[in-house]
Amino acid sequence: MASSCSRVFIRSRSPFPGFWSRCYSANAARETIPIYTQEHSSLRESLRKIIEKNIIPFVDKWEEAGAFPAHRIFKILGQAGFLGINKPIEYGGLGLDFSYNIAVAEELGNIPCGGIPMAIGVQTDMATPALARFGSDELRRQFLVPTIAGDMVACLGISEIGAGSDVANIETNAVKNGDDYIINGGKMWITNGCQADWMCLLANTGDGPVHKSKSLICLPMKLPGIQVAKKIDKLGMRSSDTAQIFFEDVRVPRKYLIGEEGMGFTYQMLQFQEERLWAVAAMLAPMQNIIQETIEYARQRKVFGQSVLHNQTVHFRLAELETEIELVRSLLYRCVAQYIQGNDATKLASMAKLKAGRLVRKVADSCLQFWGGMGFTNEVLVSRLYRDMRLMSIGAGADEVMLSIICKYMGTLPGNK
Repeated sequence: MASSCSRVFIRSRSPFPGFWSRCYSANAARETIPIYTQEHSSLRESLRKIIEKNIIPFVDKWEEAGAFPAHRIFKILGQAGFLGINKPIEYGGLGLDFSYNIAVAEELGNIPCGGIPMAIGVQTDMATPALARFGSDELRRQFLVPTIAGDMVACLGISEIGAGSDVANIETNAVKNGDDYIINGGKMWITNGCQADWMCLLANTGDGPVHKSKSLICLPMKLPGIQVAKKIDKLGMRSSDTAQIFFEDVRVPRKYLIGEEGMGFTYQMLQFQEERLWAVAAMLAPMQNIIQETIEYARQRKVFGQSVLHNQTVHFRLAELETEIELVRSLLYRCVAQYIQGNDATKLASMAKLKAGRLVRKVADSCLQFWGGMGFTNEVLVSRLYRDMRLMSIGAGADEVMLSIICKYMGTLPGNK
């Protein structure tokens, strides 16, 4: 049972009055960024108001419950246009370029937990890019339009118990049967899985080479034979529901195929680049906010007669971390600029994802140490993000996968010529 003092920490989100307002002001006051314009800033400001009113006051409650009301929050975001930033205007999107998605991801990072931004990112940049690019008009009107509007919650069905980052080894099958596919198998670690209305499912639809035998399918989640086996109890990302899902003779129309049959692996690899860049952007604000809150706490906390911040070990370490954040930020913006110009950004995106995932772990761990015993409680932001951000070196391709991709582009991967 938390003490009354503890509850103050939880409710205020920070032991420092006005901390989040100052964070927002600091972020808004950043110097001009090459890939951003005034339109990007205006978009972020509108989103900031929604976050402050509809999300931040309820985060602690949702963390405790183990889920947030995705349909309600997505409807609010959808009505404001934030679920279809770079999606086609004819399907309810805003038709903007991908740099606007990155600006939105940065702002979502100010939500004081990792689960809710991740769930939103699944809706906008993980489950829907392939549908928006390659889906038929009928399919986009049936699934993309209501997803952009916030009337449907989407999830992405890629990972399985035996195939996480190793996408080529998935075993879920979709076998042709007349005008339908019959789907059998299962998916694991599915974000939004307990609340989703449909899944962007990757399944084997042929017996050829593993990279040419897979397809993406829009799968309504209420069909007979779909079982949400369990809601997974996770280390972090508590407010985002994550499911294990099984399919037993699930019949879905073949017209729900996204694009061409056998192209699913290729579509997913293209989709991964946006997912990874989005994830990097969403990590910037948490890192910055952890450092700022640690500075304020270390300045007030006294040890042996002086503030913790007065120790050179502490303020030098914080300076190093701040510097590394800015390096990641610069790499991200360079990569995004390359991507929106139509160039292959795979190498830089992999580098940014690798570095950001490792850095956010280092920032959280280093700063938690300066909080002492308070850092080992659930009462402060740093402890929550210490748990939440550990996923960033695993999800959307583990660090080791990122290293393999980088090595491939460098020509140093064994067997790569």
